[in-house]
Amino acid sequence: MDGMVSLPAPPEQAATHAVTNQPPPLAPYDASDDPVLLEGLRREGAEWAEEGIRGLGLRAGGAEAQEWADQANRHEPVLRTHDRYGNRIDEVDFHPSWHHLMRTAVAEGMAGTPWAEDRSGAHVARTAGGLVWGHTDAGHGCPTSMTYAAIPALRREPGLAKVYEPLLTGREYEPGLRVPTGKRGLLAGMGMTEKQGGSDVRTNTTTATPSAESGVYTLRGHKWFTSAPMCDVFLVLAQAPGGLSCFLVPRVLPDGSRNTFRIQRLKDKLGNRSNASSEPEFDATVAWLVGPEGQGVKTIIEMVNCTRLDCVMMSATLMRRTLVEAGHHARHRSAFGARLLDQPLMRNVLADLALESEAATTLTLRLAGAADRAVRGDTGEQAFRRIATAVGKYWVTKRGPAFTAEALECLGGNGYVEDSGMPRHYREAPLLSIWEGSGNVNALDVLRALRRDPDTAQALFGELALAQGADARLDSSVARLKDLLVTASEAGARRLVEHMALTLQASLLVRHAPPAVADAFCATRLGGDWGHAFGTLPEAADVDAVLARALPGDN
Repeated sequence: MDGMVSLPAPPEQAATHAVTNQPPPLAPYDASDDPVLLEGLRREGAEWAEEGIRGLGLRAGGAEAQEWADQANRHEPVLRTHDRYGNRIDEVDFHPSWHHLMRTAVAEGMAGTPWAEDRSGAHVARTAGGLVWGHTDAGHGCPTSMTYAAIPALRREPGLAKVYEPLLTGREYEPGLRVPTGKRGLLAGMGMTEKQGGSDVRTNTTTATPSAESGVYTLRGHKWFTSAPMCDVFLVLAQAPGGLSCFLVPRVLPDGSRNTFRIQRLKDKLGNRSNASSEPEFDATVAWLVGPEGQGVKTIIEMVNCTRLDCVMMSATLMRRTLVEAGHHARHRSAFGARLLDQPLMRNVLADLALESEAATTLTLRLAGAADRAVRGDTGEQAFRRIATAVGKYWVTKRGPAFTAEALECLGGNGYVEDSGMPRHYREAPLLSIWEGSGNVNALDVLRALRRDPDTAQALFGELALAQGADARLDSSVARLKDLLVTASEAGARRLVEHMALTLQASLLVRHAPPAVADAFCATRLGGDWGHAFGTLPEAADVDAVLARALPGDN
């Protein structure tokens, strides 16, 4: 056409946005493809659950479940204090993906189900399920954990347990606030801490006033951290005339009216953002006494043992999940002429992370086995569980943040971007060392157990003796631990508990892990042959053998 100038066609060349040297999506993958997990499942008496765990692993690593996790965290819970007419409702709305995650977790028995199953290994199977399904989202593990932990405390009041336990131990997830006994399944939460005390619950100021009806009280006060406020019932600590006591508080009363549970706000948290954490206010709130007046701490202590185990489990899950992500990236990404996975320094980093992950998973399943046998009356396991759960809670959750940071770094800048999912895991990790008592609280609890119940030390050393003579470094560590106990003090409690944890993990690996894994762990964690960062394993370590176990497939 007139006035138009014909331009030459540009030479053929690759588009500027062509994607090369980037890994494919990790999903779908098998979250149960972990020999450490499966071996521990069998060893601790739940081999009957393996087929179900493997199926759950495929679901957890599937694209759909991974999308649920992403959406539940991107679309955070929303508080609605009033309806359109001005009536107080105090409800929290969740994204549909949250409900998909919850429905699966409850159906798979990760809430109260093990308490209703009369077979050995039920609690181990639940923990293994958490180690697998936790590859999706950590936030929804909070209400399932609290529901699981509420059962033994509720059993202190048989009348209440008879009504609520069948619904708390079922496999039906039915969201929404309705009369509890009219639902097919229930969830339980807890309201312990207050702003002036935190872990020091004996300073709680919430009051409980007896009513004319036996066992019924009214509460008045303000709780500082009450997660999952849409649970059906809550175990709450309050000051009764006889002292600090435990109470059952339903969101909806038997007559269908709303109990007073005014949610003042939702916490704006670092992580765990799919889960709502609230500040409820009680004012003439109806509650039922659980256990005797003045024995609130004693009533909930079993609940704490259960939730602390879940903190260890969730930390171990984050370790494994981020290790899988780091290994996948290193397998498919190249730099300086070679795959990252083939480069010696990256292999050293991944192998060191694999050692930490295996030690955490092995300890988690041993603690689950102890819990399973303890609830069935094994006194030796009860003593071991009492001290080892606190030890594991302190150490494994303490290692989680450093571990996830190192795994994130394996992805370089890609790991720092939200789309990778690694920032979400990194933000999640610190919670688990805070929930159910921070590091100091757990370290002091270990000291308290040693001083009040000598059977706990005997049980711990009995466990360590099972590996006696198998490794000189381990034997030396056990001897040093005995010396540390003689001079144990509050100021040195962290040092003592750290040494306990490393010695216990080493003893388990010496007994159950391949020689290459046990040797590398003992050399570095007990023998001192390592640096302060991950990836400083000595050249003598059999890195290839460690990685072949930790990252199945093409290494």
